[in-house]
Amino acid sequence: MDFDLQWVLLGLPVAFALGWMASRLDLRQWRREQRDSPKAYFKGLNFLLNEQQDKAIDAFIEAVQHDPDTSDLHFALGNLFRRRGEYERAVRVHEHLLKRADLPAAERDRAQHGLAQDYIKAGLFDRAEEAWKALEGTAFDTEARLALLTLHERSRDWRAAVEDATKLDRTGSTGSYASRIAHYWCELAQEADGRGQTADADEALRKAREAAPQAARPMVLAGHRARQAGQHAQALEAWRQLVLTHPEAFTLVARDFASSAIDAGQQDKALQELRTLYDKLPSLDLLAAINLLDAATESQRTRVSEHLRKHPSLSAARELLRLRTAERGVSEEPDVLSIQSAIAHAAKPLQRYRCAACGFEAQNYFWQCPGCLNWDSYPTQRLEDL
Repeated sequence: MDFDLQWVLLGLPVAFALGWMASRLDLRQWRREQRDSPKAYFKGLNFLLNEQQDKAIDAFIEAVQHDPDTSDLHFALGNLFRRRGEYERAVRVHEHLLKRADLPAAERDRAQHGLAQDYIKAGLFDRAEEAWKALEGTAFDTEARLALLTLHERSRDWRAAVEDATKLDRTGSTGSYASRIAHYWCELAQEADGRGQTADADEALRKAREAAPQAARPMVLAGHRARQAGQHAQALEAWRQLVLTHPEAFTLVARDFASSAIDAGQQDKALQELRTLYDKLPSLDLLAAINLLDAATESQRTRVSEHLRKHPSLSAARELLRLRTAERGVSEEPDVLSIQSAIAHAAKPLQRYRCAACGFEAQNYFWQCPGCLNWDSYPTQRLEDL
């Protein structure tokens, strides 16, 4: 069969025309997709700004369907799901991103960061811990270490918390963690004492002092442990160091100091020390400790009366009534007990400690606030002494 060149010449323009038409169709399709994708994105953004999160999610899902390879829309969806409490869907979005082989390293770290936040919000702390650990050495390293520290504090894993705080302290990017490390060792010392492991408690307390030599809590704890062991002279020395470094915190141990001074036969010396401190930092706790050492009723009444005149408070008024009742006798003033009870009831809310960070109030002093979990956020004075 002879090959006819004429047909070839006629077919070339036809093939060119068909190819041109096909390219135009593909170009129009591409342009339409590009036009529809931003439109859906901006629609979702508009819904988000108007706090219409349900419609925003639908719009972003539509945008993702138009362009499934985009990562920013996936991140937006993941954040929206997490804010709405749909943690399972948020986890799926971020896990999908982590499975993509073409995702750049920075975007992969971002997805891992989102996944860690999802687990935290969902209360899956074990998975959150693993997710945060995967971010060590990345751009999210400091945030990951802070999150791990918070997790270990919540679970009371104090040894892990010591490691986290030590790493953060070495970087110096978020301030000093020496005081918190001392708190962690004090917690470990108290746990060891609770198990009867005195040697471990001694070692933990030594490390607490080593971490923060000027911190108040190790001195307070050292005095309490010595007092419980019957070593009252040693307890007094520990608390005397507290007076030198943190005199405002001495009110926490003032009564125990007075009791140990009596047991150690150091009443006169201790009484003079307490009077000197009271002149600088007057408080009812110090006054109660002084009254333990000088138990004469008339002297006690004079001191309380003078304190009430200079520093009026319901607790001081109640104590003065109690002393006068004991001195005169209840039979002479039958209504005094009722008045004293009423004052005690009114004074009770003022005999609390209040967290300076969140306002949480408690009858007992806490080194770590039970409300906001901040350390050293409680003033050592009660509300009525502030």
